[in-house]
Amino acid sequence: MTGADVAATEVKGTCSQRFEPVRDALAEKLASGDELGASIAINVGGQVVADMWGGFRDEARTVPWTRDTITNVWSTTKTITNLAALMLADRGLLDVYAPIARYWPEYVANGKQDIEVRHLLSHTSGVSGWEQPFLTEDMYDWEKSTAQLASQAPWWEPGSASGYHALNQGHMVGEIIRRVTGKSLKQFVAEEIAGPLSADFQIGALERDWGRIVDVVPPPPLPFDMDAIDMQGPAFKTMTGPVPDAAA
Repeated sequence: MTGADVAATEVKGTCSQRFEPVRDALAEKLASGDELGASIAINVGGQVVADMWGGFRDEARTVPWTRDTITNVWSTTKTITNLAALMLADRGLLDVYAPIARYWPEYVANGKQDIEVRHLLSHTSGVSGWEQPFLTEDMYDWEKSTAQLASQAPWWEPGSASGYHALNQGHMVGEIIRRVTGKSLKQFVAEEIAGPLSADFQIGALERDWGRIVDVVPPPPLPFDMDAIDMQGPAFKTMTGPVPDAAA
C-alpha cells in the first residue's frame, strides 16, 4: 500500500467505542474511492460521540480533508430554512395555518389564496418548481425567481398530495422570512441560528472561507426511464425547470 493509499483510508478525529462501526464504515467508503472525502459529527444528549473526517478535498486527491473543511450540504439547507420558519412560529410571528398570502400578498395570484404556510413546509403546496422557461442563473436572481413563484398557478390541489419542492422551497420560505422579519434568509440564519450557536454553517460562503471548501465533483446522471415519465406532470416540470446541475 502506498502513502497515498494510506492517506485515502485514514480516518482522523475522535469516536466513542459505541460508534466504532461508523468509523469503520467511513474508512471503507473512503477506501472504495466512491467518496472524495467526508466528515461525520454525531451529538447524543449534548455529548459529541463522534467527530471524524478523512479523504481529500480536491479532485486530484492532493489536499487532505481537515477538521475545518466545509462542503455544500445541498438539500440539508432545507432543514435549516424550515427551522428558521419554525423559530418565527415559536415566537408568535408566523402562523403555519395561515395563508402564505397573509405575509406575502402577491402570492395570492392564480388560485393560491388558500395555500397555507404548513403546505409549503411539508412540500404539499402544489408549487414545487418554476414554470418554464427558467434557467439556473434565474435562481440566483431573488426578485425575479420569487416574483415568478408568486404569479404562477399550483400544479396540483394544495394540501392534497406531496411533491418534493426540490429547488424552490428556500426561495418561498426565505421570502416569507424576509417579509416577516425584514431579514434575508442568509442574514437570518447567520444572526439568529449559526451566530448564537457558533455553528460553522452559512448560506452563501464568505470569501474568506473559499480556501477550505471542498471541490464539488458531479455524480453520474440519475437513471431516469424517460418513457415512464409524464412530461406534463409535476415531477418532470420540477426536475427540468431548470435541470439540477451539480457543477453550477
